[in-house]
Amino acid sequence: MSAPTYSRTHPATAGRAVSSRLPWWALALPTLAFITLLALILNPAEAHAAGGDPAMSHVVERVQQLISR
Repeated sequence: MSAPTYSRTHPATAGRAVSSRLPWWALALPTLAFITLLALILNPAEAHAAGGDPAMSHVVERVQQLISR
């Protein structure tokens, strides 16, 4: 069964620029999440659920030392 095809009633806007604006939270929320996760990686002592595997904490400490140089 084929679907009906709809044609445009007026032509596409070739001469006008299309402006699309993002809301402020579309950039703020991912940025905030990235900064929060980066802060937890750089300072694992602040992560309250950071328990268990000591090898992972050693890797994170090494990465932190390499970044701080």
